[in-house]
Amino acid sequence: MKKIHSTSKAPAAIGPYSQATSHNGILYCSGQIPLDPETMEIVGETAAEQAEQVMKNLEAVLLEAGIGFSNVLKCTIFLQDMTDFGAVNEVYGARFETAPPARETVAVKTLPKNVLVEISCIAYL
Repeated sequence: MKKIHSTSKAPAAIGPYSQATSHNGILYCSGQIPLDPETMEIVGETAAEQAEQVMKNLEAVLLEAGIGFSNVLKCTIFLQDMTDFGAVNEVYGARFETAPPARETVAVKTLPKNVLVEISCIAYL
C-alpha cells in the first residue's frame, strides 16, 4: 500500500504531487527546490546557496520518514546551467561523504519558479 509523507519543515507541494511517497520499503522523494518552508520564497542567489536550501528541504522530508541521507539510494540533480555543477556538487557531496548514492545530473532549460537547482531522491526505509 502506498503511503504519503508530508512535513511542514519542507515546502508544501506547489502542484498535484506529494513531498514523498513510499511503498514496499522504498521512499520516493519529489524534487525539492530552494523554497523556505515557512515563507515559500526562494532562498539564495547562487546555485550553491540554493543547493544548500534544497538539501535542507530534502533532509526534512527524509527525517519525516524516519531516515536520513545515509538511506538514499539514488538522486537526480537538475541544473539550470551546467556551469554550476562544481558549486552544487560541493554542497551535495557534504551530505554524502561516505558511500554516496547513485546519481545523475542534467541541465534543463527551465526549473519551477526559475530556480537554479532541483534535487529528487529515492531511499530505503
